[in-house]
Amino acid sequence: MALILSIETATAVCSVCLSDGDKILGIKETSEHNSHSRVVAVFIDELLKETGVDKHKLDAVAVSKGPGSFTGLRIGVSTAKGLCYALDIPLIAVETLEAMAFGMKKLPLPKTNKLPVVYIPMIDARRMEVYASIYNNKLELQKATSAEIITSESYSNLQEVNYLMLAGDGAEKCRSVLTHPNISIIDNFSASASYLVEPANQLFEKGKFENTAYFEPFYLKDFIAGKPRVKGLE
Repeated sequence: MALILSIETATAVCSVCLSDGDKILGIKETSEHNSHSRVVAVFIDELLKETGVDKHKLDAVAVSKGPGSFTGLRIGVSTAKGLCYALDIPLIAVETLEAMAFGMKKLPLPKTNKLPVVYIPMIDARRMEVYASIYNNKLELQKATSAEIITSESYSNLQEVNYLMLAGDGAEKCRSVLTHPNISIIDNFSASASYLVEPANQLFEKGKFENTAYFEPFYLKDFIAGKPRVKGLE
């Protein structure tokens, strides 16, 4: 079994998890606004101390690679790469929505449901746009991550013959638009480093590591700076 430190900073949640194989040894996380740069290193130090694990015993570092917050992704990836360089261990990257799908798979289903389950993790991309991907009940990718504008017609090709589970900070904006009875919008579901554990272990066992020097987050969209609000900086 591999001792892996997982880092999730792609969304509003800053989360760090330590696992030994599929067993979670400890987790630290917060949804405090704009706290990532301030707490991620603190969380790592506290987690290692509380679990009694020497950082030199780590086998790998896993990081949520995006899409998501540009700033959050840069913080998480730079932290993960720094640890990998310092400890001379491999870097594992897990797509953020894939990790969320692993977390969604653990949620209970309605006992009355007889339809195939489809998982649609979502991250808010502002206005009525979300980053989303689609996974079947075996967590096999059915539609790759893309930026989508949510309308009443979204997923209409799936909702008649499947039970759709939507979750993440992008799913809430769908509540007033997607009202089909076969669509369930999960409350209070956020990205977490604990959801990286299973896919990270699978990648570790397959030896699928990133080139630490050249790895970059999966931004999906090019960064566009907002218009300055201070007069004279336009």
